[in-house]
Amino acid sequence: MSNGQNSSQEPRWAGQFLGLPESGPASMASYPRRLGAVFIDWFVASGVGMIIAPGNQWVVLATFLFLHFALLWLFATTLGKRVFRIQVVQLGGSTIKLYQAAIRAVLLILVLPVLIIDRDSRGLHDKLAGTVEIHM
Repeated sequence: MSNGQNSSQEPRWAGQFLGLPESGPASMASYPRRLGAVFIDWFVASGVGMIIAPGNQWVVLATFLFLHFALLWLFATTLGKRVFRIQVVQLGGSTIKLYQAAIRAVLLILVLPVLIIDRDSRGLHDKLAGTVEIHM
């Protein structure tokens, strides 16, 4: 690393080794905020799914996948993330691309990649997609 940090050293804040600020805009979104955003998104997908096909959880899952993918690709945020002032960007801050939104959405519905967190508090789904969740 260019600033002389040991790669085995623990970061002082989430996102430090990604070059993100410790707090404020563009800092790493906290895990509780990210979790809250997912709950809101799931609630919205459940409501839409119940309208489309009451009692069919596969429709809810497909709705969640579609909404997550489409909203991230088009707006860099979902309804839940917007409530918690979170956006998803590429490492470096650029808008995510179509393939990144797709990778992230598919890995999100698999659940396990979300639970595998690196030292910067980034889930495996973000790591594999090359994205990060930051404060707006």
